[in-house]
Amino acid sequence: MKLQDKVCLVTGAASGIGKEIALTFAREGGRVVIADLNRAAAQAAASEITGSGGAAMAVTMDVTDEAQVNAAVAEVVAAWGGVDVLVSNAGIQIVHPIEDFPFADWKKMLAIHLDGAFLTTRACVPLMQKSGRGGTVIYMGSVHSKEASVLKSAYVTAKHGLIGLCKTVAKEGGKHGIRANVICPGFVRTTLVDKQIPEQAQALGISEDDVVQKVMLKDAVDGEFTTVQDVAQAALLFAGFESNALTGQSLVVSHGWFMQ
Repeated sequence: MKLQDKVCLVTGAASGIGKEIALTFAREGGRVVIADLNRAAAQAAASEITGSGGAAMAVTMDVTDEAQVNAAVAEVVAAWGGVDVLVSNAGIQIVHPIEDFPFADWKKMLAIHLDGAFLTTRACVPLMQKSGRGGTVIYMGSVHSKEASVLKSAYVTAKHGLIGLCKTVAKEGGKHGIRANVICPGFVRTTLVDKQIPEQAQALGISEDDVVQKVMLKDAVDGEFTTVQDVAQAALLFAGFESNALTGQSLVVSHGWFMQ
């Protein structure tokens, strides 16, 4: 198993992409921490893993709250001794034309995506250094880490920012065997994307079908959504790769929606 006994903390892991990553890591022998705002949902996801013979625990975590992040990581240390893999996945989406984008929403978007990535990284990296085994930090970027779309100024800004953070963590972590990489998914049919479809239809004055076919999937080579399983396999690649040969990189998983 690729992650046997490694402690893997996944934020936003009670549902969607985060949950699929957690399930995949558990199947590969990882001891998975389900970190989420929704404690009941986090516990349900953890119970799903333990019910199948895996190892999991749930922690409550608002990734924008410094004290709560530190307390949750301390809870993991008390239970399992440290953190070997961090997946900074928690995120939301808010869409507006830039001239109508409320400043409060802008700050909320950057706080969840960037502050959350920073705070969880800062809490986990010292544990990876102390262990002597190194570790892996995985940021959930987007094709919007590379490209822009209308209505998504805050999201695009935040996802671009994760690449800068990743590169810095990779540079600083190299001597400790700590790797950092970014996964950049295309459109994944989660509740986050489902919510955007009617919002974009209204903002752009087109039908919901046109949002899917002419906006979200128009550049995919096969007209298909990226799946949560696709993204989880990319996360497993990064988590299980144990040399500094693969660090400071960003991997696009998008059915060709974006090509480098």
